[in-house]
Amino acid sequence: MVDKDLVDLVVRAERKSDRIITIEVVVGSDILNVVSIYTPQIGLAEEIKKQFWEDLDLVIQDVPRSEKLVIGGDFNGHIGAGVGGYDTTHGGFGYGVSNNGGVSILDFAVAYDLLAVNSYFKKKEDHLVTFRSGSIKTQIDYFLMRANKRRLCKDCKAIPSEYLETQHRLLVLDVEFKCAIGRSEVLGILELSGGILPRRML
Repeated sequence: MVDKDLVDLVVRAERKSDRIITIEVVVGSDILNVVSIYTPQIGLAEEIKKQFWEDLDLVIQDVPRSEKLVIGGDFNGHIGAGVGGYDTTHGGFGYGVSNNGGVSILDFAVAYDLLAVNSYFKKKEDHLVTFRSGSIKTQIDYFLMRANKRRLCKDCKAIPSEYLETQHRLLVLDVEFKCAIGRSEVLGILELSGGILPRRML
């Protein structure tokens, strides 16, 4: 889904698989590639997981370094609260304890020089937790962005909901683009239950 004010700026939409969809948006003089993903759950077969990461590899390799890239969605892994040896991709403000799924996320981020953007903004617990079911609180939804574009990220946080039927919380990333001389624009990228909604904020 794309905000109606941005629909005319979408120049390409590609469905790589049931778990990976990419759209290309022109914002000012920049091309932004937004990749929406849904990583296989822990209990699924290793072949399915391997195929997912191979497909995602191909998608990222097709995005020129000159273009901006944001990957967001349900990664089904825990990167943990601390850096844990991943100081080039983990900002030190995560949540909970890391697991194998989180290690896969961070290894992927290191391979492509990406940042787990959520972990670069110090937040209260309510704005770190992206999934809640009863007493279970976890962080499994993330935004990844190229490390050399970190300065474009103005904020990233989960939005608590009073609607109890929704287990995944809305995750919001604010990215600032230069659109013209003396003018900039903030594009909000919202992630909810594996779907991404690029939205013009200002």
